[in-house]
Parts: sequence; C-alpha cells; structure tokens
Amino acid sequence: MTTHQHTVVWIDHREAKLFNFGAEDVQKLVIHPDNPSHHIHHKANTIGSGHDKTSETYLHEVVKAMGDATAILITGPASAKSELVAHIQRHDPAMAKKISGVEKVDHPSDGQLVSYARKYFNAPGLNSARI
Repeated sequence: MTTHQHTVVWIDHREAKLFNFGAEDVQKLVIHPDNPSHHIHHKANTIGSGHDKTSETYLHEVVKAMGDATAILITGPASAKSELVAHIQRHDPAMAKKISGVEKVDHPSDGQLVSYARKYFNAPGLNSARI
C-alpha cells in the first residue's frame, strides 16, 4: 500500500469523503454515520442551528480514516467541518497540528475536490495523480 501524505476531507452530517493522496495515487474513502442526523424544523424565534449535533462515533471514524496524513485540509458546506476540527483538537492534539486549513466548499465532484486540494497544498508532483 502506498503511503499517502495529504488528506482532503469533505464532510457534512450525512457523509464524509476522504481523499488520501501522494505523488502517485489517490485513495477515496466514504464514511456514513450509523444514524445520520436530519434537519430539524423549528419554529421562528427559537435558538438552535436546525440540526442535531454530529455523532462522536462518526467523527472518530473520519479521524481514523485520515491515517498517517502529514497535511490535512477539511472542507464542507456547513458546521460539520467545524465539529470535526473540534473533535480532533479534543481527542488527537498531534493530528490537530497537521490541519493545514478549514474551507467552506459546497458540493464539488470528487475530481474538483482533489484538484482543489492539490492547489491548496501546492505540493510539487501531486498534480499528476488521478482518481
């Protein structure tokens, strides 16, 4: 198995896509929570974000899938990316130091996300690998 140095994560409350990549290949992993949270419809003038808190088990599985990444980019359209960062900071301070950035990214294709990550990391030799 190839050692991957970079990881880009796209996460929301229903799915996490991870792309671990190095100079020669890209490995895609998809993780779903056992009990995906759903949007909560609430009345006007109430406090809350409109959805359940992300499952700790789900976040733990996402962190585990990052493996031995040396640089991590966390993306997503809403609050799950911030919840993932907070989870990493609480449970794995060494991995927290590897987070290169957290970016709001809507719903890109797999290819668009990997291309975005390569440009973000600006790592020499990483632009040749394809998914």
